[in-house]
Amino acid sequence: MSDDRRATARGNDPDAITADAPPAALAGASRFTAFGLAAEAEAIAPGLHIVATPIGNLKDITFRALGTLAAADAVLAEDTRVTKVLLAHYGITTPLIGYHEHNAEQMRPKVMARLQAGEALALVSDAGTPLVSDPGYRLVEDALANGIKVTSNPGPSAVLTALVVAGLPTDRFFFEGFLPPKSGARRARLAALADIPATLVFFESPRRLAEMLIDAAAVLGERKAAVARELTKLYEEVRRDSLPQLAQSYADETPRGEIVVLIGPPVEGAKALAEADFEARITAALARHSVKDAAAIVSAETGIPKREVYARALQLSTAQRAGDDTDPR
Repeated sequence: MSDDRRATARGNDPDAITADAPPAALAGASRFTAFGLAAEAEAIAPGLHIVATPIGNLKDITFRALGTLAAADAVLAEDTRVTKVLLAHYGITTPLIGYHEHNAEQMRPKVMARLQAGEALALVSDAGTPLVSDPGYRLVEDALANGIKVTSNPGPSAVLTALVVAGLPTDRFFFEGFLPPKSGARRARLAALADIPATLVFFESPRRLAEMLIDAAAVLGERKAAVARELTKLYEEVRRDSLPQLAQSYADETPRGEIVVLIGPPVEGAKALAEADFEARITAALARHSVKDAAAIVSAETGIPKREVYARALQLSTAQRAGDDTDPR
């Protein structure tokens, strides 16, 4: 692919799409540089190529990914500024197109037009494997619906990278992504996930980590957990402990970087213990408040829906009154 053709395709707008350039797959090989050596990238087939990119360490990229990024007609990037650094590091000059949650609805028809014209486009996220907590799913869905070939270039994933170093069961895991930002909704969601017999995997922002761990400890109890931060980077850190201990560890700390939180599956007998704690909370609240107020308090503490707490509080209150009526004293 010539520099002149790349300039035509790129233009002055990094989000612009033009259709006057011939497909890279038909124009011959392009180049990338690795280990100080220039290499020719083989032509790639028309269609949408999903390309995994490093989550931190730029060395964590496959030769196939480099060849695809170099040979594509354009690279669809969640943040062109981030991807530009990666491409420059490997001497790749393929034009970049911004494709993210804020412009996806507008850009998708234009991208589809290029794909239907026979071009080869690569899709990348800021880091890791696309479609995981990014808008790529709808594009893949539309491409498949229109008979466009979709190819995966596998590689780095923050989810799997964290899972294998967490020291938690790996035979089953459930990826939740980001929990709700507000405590009540977050606790309700954690309660809904509590019985899943698998390691739970979450993404979390540094500023919400401490609150998230407090809520997780309150809802899930003494489970083993891990907080993985800055994976594959210079200051990589993985803290492993129980949820309450991790919550205490981060109580007065706002860490930096990308964060993955992993929580072990429920242990045998934990559900019965959790139910006993739930009942004890309601009983304690009923000693000082009405059924309605007690339900509201326990719901706020645990994240369990108020309707469910109220029903259980009403049962306990009724049983308690019945017991008082039959007291021989």
